[in-house]
Amino acid sequence: QVQLVESGGGLVQPGGSLRLSCVTSGFTFSTYAMSWWRQGPGKERELVATMPPFGGRAIYADSVKGRFTISRDNAQSTVFLQMNSLKPEDTGVYCCNGRNGFSGNPASGSWGRGTQVTVSS
Repeated sequence: QVQLVESGGGLVQPGGSLRLSCVTSGFTFSTYAMSWWRQGPGKERELVATMPPFGGRAIYADSVKGRFTISRDNAQSTVFLQMNSLKPEDTGVYCCNGRNGFSGNPASGSWGRGTQVTVSS
């Protein structure tokens, strides 16, 4: 079974930093593009960052470019999101998922619980 377990969220003041982790199992992690998504209250889910497989270049939403860094550790089947200079508008539930680099099929057909990030003074 596919498992995606996000962690690392919390309450942080504007300008602060958090590092999110998504520990995965149940699929061939190294062949999947891995992404972080977020959803704030009353908002649609937004793609934040994607790290392709096979050494491709990471891509970011314009709203987080220069502040967030996505990385992956294939040996640990884990994807990270380093978030710096956090803003209140970064508040939301952050989830991860993967997409097969060959077929495009998702790693998981449903969203997990995610991890809550709250940026507030």
